[in-house]
Amino acid sequence: MNHQIGAREVRLISPEGHQIGIVPLKKALQMAEEAGLDLVEVGPNANPPVCKIMDWGKFRYEREKKAKLSRKKQKASELKELTMRPKIDEHDYQVKLRNALRFLQEGNRVKVTIRFRGREAAFQDRGRELLRRVIEDLKEVGKVEQDIKSEGSSLTVTLAPKK
Repeated sequence: MNHQIGAREVRLISPEGHQIGIVPLKKALQMAEEAGLDLVEVGPNANPPVCKIMDWGKFRYEREKKAKLSRKKQKASELKELTMRPKIDEHDYQVKLRNALRFLQEGNRVKVTIRFRGREAAFQDRGRELLRRVIEDLKEVGKVEQDIKSEGSSLTVTLAPKK
């Protein structure tokens, strides 16, 4: 901004946003000084660089305010975990499915885990079948983010909301 601009000529934009044209840097600085404002380089990669006459403090304040507002509106999606057993009853399955559906609709990711205990570990295929059923039942609102994988004595799949 102002005397830190290195180019000899700049494409100048007035405080109202109208393009003045290509002018020497000294004349652009003089015009900014007469207006009681700053000369700010807004397009440094252009040839010649684009500069605008504006109030730097006000511009910086509004830019920070906008960035703060956008950070405030962002919501980090959480990872919710649902745990089931391979011999889950139909009603219990429906309850878990409803919870998963709600989590996905709220914009959260869902990790569905099938835990095997004891001899159940010999029937990994039942667990995979159950996870495929969950994926199929939730395909309207969620997509598979991480496919079925085995983690010790459990199988997991991660679903993300469809946008």
